[in-house]
Amino acid sequence: MKKTLEIFTRRGLMRLGMMIAATAIILLLLPRADHQSYIYELNQPWRYPLLTADMDMPIQRDSASARSMRDSIDRAFVPVVKIDNSIPAAEVDRFVKAVQGHLSADDRNIFSRLLSEVYNRGVVSAGIYEHLRIDPEKRLRTATDENGSHAVRTISGASMLSPGKAYEYIDSAFLAAHPDREIKKEHGALIARALNAVLIPNVVLDTVIDSKFREQEYLTANAALGVIKKGQRIVDRGEIVTPQIYTNLNTYMEMLDQSNESDKRHSYFIVGQALYILICFTALYIFLGIARPRFYTSTKKMSFLMSFLTIFVAFSVLMMQYIGNGMYLIPFASVPVLILVFFDSRTAIFSLIVAVMISALMAVYPFQFIFIQLAAGVAAAFSLNTLSQRSQLLRTAFIAFVTYCLTYVTMELIVQGDLSQFQWRVIGSFAINSVVLSFVYILVLVIEKLFGFTSTVTLVELSDINNPLLRRLAQEAPGTFQHSMQVSTLAAEAARAIDANTQLVRTGALYHDIGKLESPIFFTENQHGVNPHTGLNPETSAHKIISHVSAGLQIAQQSKLPGVIRDFIAEHHGRSLAKYFYNTAVNANPDQPVDRSKFMYPGPNPQSRETAVLMMADAVEAASRSLKEYTPKAISDLVDKIIDGQMADGMFNESPISFRDLQVIKSTFKKRLGTIYHSRVAYPELHRPKEEQAASEGEKQPASEGEEKKS
Repeated sequence: MKKTLEIFTRRGLMRLGMMIAATAIILLLLPRADHQSYIYELNQPWRYPLLTADMDMPIQRDSASARSMRDSIDRAFVPVVKIDNSIPAAEVDRFVKAVQGHLSADDRNIFSRLLSEVYNRGVVSAGIYEHLRIDPEKRLRTATDENGSHAVRTISGASMLSPGKAYEYIDSAFLAAHPDREIKKEHGALIARALNAVLIPNVVLDTVIDSKFREQEYLTANAALGVIKKGQRIVDRGEIVTPQIYTNLNTYMEMLDQSNESDKRHSYFIVGQALYILICFTALYIFLGIARPRFYTSTKKMSFLMSFLTIFVAFSVLMMQYIGNGMYLIPFASVPVLILVFFDSRTAIFSLIVAVMISALMAVYPFQFIFIQLAAGVAAAFSLNTLSQRSQLLRTAFIAFVTYCLTYVTMELIVQGDLSQFQWRVIGSFAINSVVLSFVYILVLVIEKLFGFTSTVTLVELSDINNPLLRRLAQEAPGTFQHSMQVSTLAAEAARAIDANTQLVRTGALYHDIGKLESPIFFTENQHGVNPHTGLNPETSAHKIISHVSAGLQIAQQSKLPGVIRDFIAEHHGRSLAKYFYNTAVNANPDQPVDRSKFMYPGPNPQSRETAVLMMADAVEAASRSLKEYTPKAISDLVDKIIDGQMADGMFNESPISFRDLQVIKSTFKKRLGTIYHSRVAYPELHRPKEEQAASEGEKQPASEGEEKKS
């Protein structure tokens, strides 16, 4: 009891660890965003439910309006400048030094006076000159510091010049005042260089104060147009995101980020996501524990199921997060198809529900997403009862594609009221999705290799009698081959009757006796008048018979047969006795104890319904060959005797087979054996009149005499 409790505790902790690990991986890949974070685009419909404000928020101008107002402010703004009075004297002096020795004293004085004149008018930068050019009133402002505050006064800039205009003014003024003066060409170039070097703005922008006053003006553009009160609508589903709504949404998101409760909300949101995922996985565990305990207790199957669901959901999250129309490209229909191959349809559909519900955390339209994916997945599962041929996947892919299209059109009609928003690219995504589904067979092979599972497709391929191992059995042990074929047919009928895995039983029956290839002559069905057991003691003969189990396992290992097939080889005799030789040994030594272990098969006893069915079919088929008459009563008594004897020996105690299953199997065997050994109708002899008979004999006589003479 204590050991059993430890096993259950260890198993429970392992299952819990799988669930927590799967939840953590999925949670790590989900976007770090709470329910107030959305994906939206300008001039596109709002794709989410009604959004209301969680707090009072200002209505800011949209970017276009704000930009327009800022441009208007910039056009009307009067720049704040500062006048550098040290520049004129220094630049005039620098000019004089530059032309010293090249111009006469009178010319130097004239140019110095003109330079002083333009500086007195004011030389401004190109930006300020452009403002003066477009400003009708030609205004500028200067600021002085009075008692820690700035006093601003307006000045006229009508007479101010840019450096280029100042050069033109000096040049034209000099020529106008002295038209008779002629300056040498080389002196003209020198004067031009000197003037360009010294004509620098003495009226420049006061950047600090100008920026301060400009920002004050911008406050008008940035001022709120109103307030959206807490609980008021920001945007509703289907509403076009106009520039103003777009700005309101941005303001809302910024306020959420700056909120003191932002981190707290985010933590609550992550906890909610974790609980949601855990609830989904818990529901799957409860279903498996109640309805499919044989899957739940299998560590290998649970490891595959949780790993597959985790990887698939993680893949879905990444697809929907980074790829447009990613939700339509994900082949959710492949979930039930893959799980159906290794589990059953109910487990497949329940797993699909879990995968879709968790992935819906990323869906823009959760209801539509769940409806479309569940419909396609269920249709795919129902279209594929058992995957036995790769061509079946093409039909399943087509059915899934049609279902995707129908459900998509249905959702468009429900949500939009028409097909105005119908997108052919979504249909293209469904087509790609279905093509991927048709290649699920490749994943089946990969999963078989990774987890050691055996799919129905593999079983069908192994049951082909052209398989090299079966061909060898037919050639070297034809009697055993025929026996295996009969057992396969008989066991498959019984498996179908009790809703067991028919294909598994059929394939396992074909290989259950391959160990007889080691010494086929020691088995009755392969003997032709010579019995090698003659002269051997019962113990040796029993060893020859029993060893076909271990030999079969070795051959299966060398031939790389799946583990489920090796189970049929190991369990088809269980821990039963080789009764013929045991009884012979006991009868030959009535006064001496006989070691039962030397006459006992290695086992184990059948662990599944399928291997139990094979044990019964193997014994019944072999015993039926020894019947003297094949009447319904004789067949019925034989079947009851053998199966009841196996039950009495405890052969089925470790398998989940029920008493009802045993009764159904008995009935199936009786019907099947009655069909195989049915009595045949005797052909009647031909009775003819004596005259016809005599004539016939007379016609034949000459030919006989002629032949005798000829011979």
